[in-house]
Order: sequence, then structure tokens, then C-alpha cells
Amino acid sequence: MGQPPLGTVFVIDDDEAVRDSLKLLLESHLLPVHDFASVPEFLQAVGPRPRGCLVLDLHLPVIGGLDFLGRYRDRLNGMPVILITGKADAATRARAFEAGVRHFLEKPFEDHEVVGAVADALALNAAVSETAPL
Repeated sequence: MGQPPLGTVFVIDDDEAVRDSLKLLLESHLLPVHDFASVPEFLQAVGPRPRGCLVLDLHLPVIGGLDFLGRYRDRLNGMPVILITGKADAATRARAFEAGVRHFLEKPFEDHEVVGAVADALALNAAVSETAPL
């Protein structure tokens, strides 16, 4: 029996095929996954102090990934963010890291890249959660 998960992986991507693929991949590694097609859907479903990590698409309808981080970063309560995109330039990558993104992955990415980034983000979140006051 493996160790219990260190939190939930929240996936926000408007592409259903990407969400399904990520969910299948991460669940095959025994990680709990909740996926959402948009930022408003995520905000409505997830309460305060979510525990885990966020896999967030850069280009989303309504509120894009970087706009979301600018407006709602406090709501994430320090949860690590993995930003994914099909296309980005150096300036966008720099803005993402300035916004606190832990990992930046460009599509198409390899399974091991995603799994490694998620494992790192979940471990970081667990370490922060242990020291954070309730």
C-alpha cells in the first residue's frame, strides 16, 4: 500500500481532451483529481484553503491563467501552481514566474514532466501546510 496523497490536483483547462488526459494520467498515479473547464467553475466549486496543487492553462476563456493568479492568488492560500500552455514567449514565461508559478510546461509535454511537476508541487504544499497556522 502506497502513501496517502498529499492533496488534490486541481486542473483548469478549457480543452476537455487535455483535462481527460491529465486526469487519467494523474489518477493512474493514485492522485485525486478534480477538473474544471474555467476559472469561475473552479472558484464556485473549491472552498477556502484548498490543499494540493493547481494545473492551470494559460489561455482560458473569461479569465486567463495569469489574470486569475493576479486577481485570486490569495484565495489559493499558497497552493503551488503549474502553468501549462500550447504557446508562450520568454516574456510570458517571466511573468508567470513573477506571479509565483512553480512549474511552466509547454504542450505537448511528456507524462513524466507532468507527474514530476505535480509530485514536486504536492510535496511543497504538504510541507507548507504542516507549518502554516490554521
